[in-house]
Amino acid sequence: MIDFSLTNEQKRLLDLTRDFSAKEIRPIALEYDLDGTYPEAILKKAYELGLMYTNIPETYGGSGMDYVTHYIVTEALNYDCCAIGQMLGISHLSTGAILLGGTEEKKKKFLGQMTKSYRSGSFCLTEPEAGSDAGAMRTKAEKQGDGYVVNGAKCYITNGGYADLLCLFATVDTSLGTKGICCFAIPRDTPGISVGRTEDKMGHRALNVTEILFEDVKLTSENLIGEEGQGFKLAMMALDRGRVNVTAVCTGIAQKAFDEAVSWARERKQFGQAIGNFQGIHFMLADMNALIMASRAMYLQAGWMLDQNMRCSTEAATAKCFASDAAMKVTTDAVQILAGSGYMRGTVVEKLMRDAKLPQIFEGTNQINRIVAGRGVLSNRSILF
Repeated sequence: MIDFSLTNEQKRLLDLTRDFSAKEIRPIALEYDLDGTYPEAILKKAYELGLMYTNIPETYGGSGMDYVTHYIVTEALNYDCCAIGQMLGISHLSTGAILLGGTEEKKKKFLGQMTKSYRSGSFCLTEPEAGSDAGAMRTKAEKQGDGYVVNGAKCYITNGGYADLLCLFATVDTSLGTKGICCFAIPRDTPGISVGRTEDKMGHRALNVTEILFEDVKLTSENLIGEEGQGFKLAMMALDRGRVNVTAVCTGIAQKAFDEAVSWARERKQFGQAIGNFQGIHFMLADMNALIMASRAMYLQAGWMLDQNMRCSTEAATAKCFASDAAMKVTTDAVQILAGSGYMRGTVVEKLMRDAKLPQIFEGTNQINRIVAGRGVLSNRSILF
């Protein structure tokens, strides 16, 4: 039997999250989008309620939710503003490689320190010349004795201006390509780390995104997560989980746009009746709802697979592509339904349409994710049971 009902605990967490979003995020979402405001007060309140670090086990100071519950909460946290929602949830990606590859002692040390604060972490992979092609990275971790000295720069780093913990990927030998990449857990106050440019973005404007610069940053073997050369593998495994997270984020974006469109279709009158009475609007709303239903089903499936310790690289890449394309389509159609009232700056659906673009780009562009998904279905059967 397949059962989509929520447990009592999941219902409680969903109610808590929806109430928090409605009271704390919704009233300031447009204002923070306009100014690109860092949502510090909201982060503090979410931290106190256990709505940060939802994916991190209680042993390391997190809320210890299973993946399905975490993704359900993630959708709700991103409903009113995905920029603020992702500032709350960036730990899902930034700590993924550490949770997967770290020893028990290292996880307790680095994650335990991070979860004492609301400032969370950053996933430091992308560089100016190494985006989709991670093997081209130039940030160097030079061996010195039993430690390393790091020099280089990372760009487009979410929460880069505030994070307490950095999950850094750097190479010990550029000639080795991806096989030279290592993963390091680094406290932010380590000497030699600085913040470069803060990005001014089209959407996700309350999401802090910066350059991070590393100049003669001295690390010990204790900072190394996993073995030398395992960094790329850990990054890709973390991105599997992150791509499912993006699917839940996109579902929240699309659901909000859909709800705004439905409300407008009921209230807006033309030719003596609500525009929702016209067949053309019926067709648009039906298609929008179908895309949302499918996106939600995809993150629930992939989350279930992760809870069963099943590999889901193909499913995660597929879900991320589908849901981000769906969010772009749904938000565009929502603007169309609201017409001039949806196109004007400072309206909810205008913001949502700008926000929907970024998920098609980050955590692997949709073109890269289609390569991952295509290779996956050629090498393995794409079947759930």
